[in-house]
Amino acid sequence: MRRTARPLTGTALAVAAAAIAAAPAYGAPTDDVEVSPSSVVPGGHVTVRTAACGDGGTATGDASAVGAGSLSLAPGRNEQDATGRFRVPPSAQPGTYEITATCTGSGRRITGDLVVTLTSEGRQVHPRGSVKTGVGGALGPDPVQTAAGVAALAVAAAGGTWLLHRRARGDGI
Repeated sequence: MRRTARPLTGTALAVAAAAIAAAPAYGAPTDDVEVSPSSVVPGGHVTVRTAACGDGGTATGDASAVGAGSLSLAPGRNEQDATGRFRVPPSAQPGTYEITATCTGSGRRITGDLVVTLTSEGRQVHPRGSVKTGVGGALGPDPVQTAAGVAALAVAAAGGTWLLHRRARGDGI
């Protein structure tokens, strides 16, 4: 019993130490830039916020990766957060872009991601019409063509049955 208790106790202590080290400290500033909304269409407005610069801290933001240039982050209503806004250019291509901010006092550099999409999350595009895959389904719901197709299948089934019946009787086919 003693031999298994020691390794299990050591393993439990190692797991507990790893969990404590991985857990963020309560009240510590975040190490990233909060980009809101995180997904935007070209021409949309984006708010950038960070608490990493400290109480009343300011920062200079850089959104040149998406083509928006630089922006200023200043303390907002909540004195702990520095906030700024920019507009995504209408010519922005879909993709993920890194938005950076550099704290004015400490020079600390922090980053966040912005996803540019062609459609907003609230407005989904639903496909309409038939799939253009060739003759089957590409012609649309034409009743005359549907009847002709059913008639052709019936003739083929009747002819095949007739031939199989003759072969089974031994009529020379």
